[in-house]
Amino acid sequence: MNKVIGYVGTRDLGGMRNADIRCLDVINIAFGQVEDSRMVWDGSGAKEALAQIRGVNPGIKILLSVGGWGADGFSQGSRTAQNREKMAQSAAELVKEYGLDGIDIDWEYPCSSLAGIASDPGDKENFTLLLKAVRECLDEAGDGYMLTIAAGGDAYFTAQTDMKEAVRYLDYVQLMAYDLQGGFQKATGHHAALYFGSRNMSDACADKAVRLFMEAGVPAEKIVLGIPFYSRKWEDVKGGGTGLGQEALTVGGYGPDYGELEASYIGKNGFRRYWDEEAKAPYLFDGKTFISYEDPMSITEKVAYCREKGLYGIMYWEYKCDSAGVLTCFIREKMDGQTEERRK
Repeated sequence: MNKVIGYVGTRDLGGMRNADIRCLDVINIAFGQVEDSRMVWDGSGAKEALAQIRGVNPGIKILLSVGGWGADGFSQGSRTAQNREKMAQSAAELVKEYGLDGIDIDWEYPCSSLAGIASDPGDKENFTLLLKAVRECLDEAGDGYMLTIAAGGDAYFTAQTDMKEAVRYLDYVQLMAYDLQGGFQKATGHHAALYFGSRNMSDACADKAVRLFMEAGVPAEKIVLGIPFYSRKWEDVKGGGTGLGQEALTVGGYGPDYGELEASYIGKNGFRRYWDEEAKAPYLFDGKTFISYEDPMSITEKVAYCREKGLYGIMYWEYKCDSAGVLTCFIREKMDGQTEERRK
């Protein structure tokens, strides 16, 4: 319990700060891919970085995350037992080759072609069968190898999978409780709110995601709550005021990372910070541009929620977005108060 998990890009592994490495329990390397029903990863030069990370924090777990938004191959590779076995065997081979602790599967999303990938109605059943195959191959490869997934943070994911069955094969489920509003809506709102706020046009929020997955059969102790280190931004917002829940001329595309927000946006260049007490979420507005993001205040609320609900821990996307090196150790401090010890 109380684990801190961070997604780190392959190219960013060698540049991680020692303090952050000590504050993490798990690193998810982003990303491996699926090619011809095999999991593959270009880990050129990564072995040295991985050895350095383990030297700083010998107890850390390092998983290869396979997939991501727009990553194709899962639907095709899971349709037959032969292809599932091929994918599972390749996963075990990668774990062995790079001395990893397991595999994190980020299929976005079963039964959906929204990201421009192949899909099939059979994905719902095949998703579970794929997890079973990977679990069995990892178990055959050795003791203690982990299998996890990243899951979409709203009802579409639980509707398109059988989580009660799937979770049998998983160490935990990471809820991507972000991008909940933004990329497809012109109404401004929180992309990672903890709770539904009455001024938000969408009821999607982290609490709803947790409840949906628990109702779908995932126990609290296997749920990881995901938070973003980046923002969503709407431009040319109509109506003035504080900007929340108002129409914009753009959808909420990707905005500045947290490091850039700290340097140039929060309380600067005409941007005022607001706090939605209902949603437990901050946002910025300068009269025209609305920015939804996560900060230490909202993270504190989510860590408290995680502890109250008995969740497995907190996950974030992604490491490079916090260029100032603030948030990883802040999460650890809120989790267990050991930041200063780990920084030494």
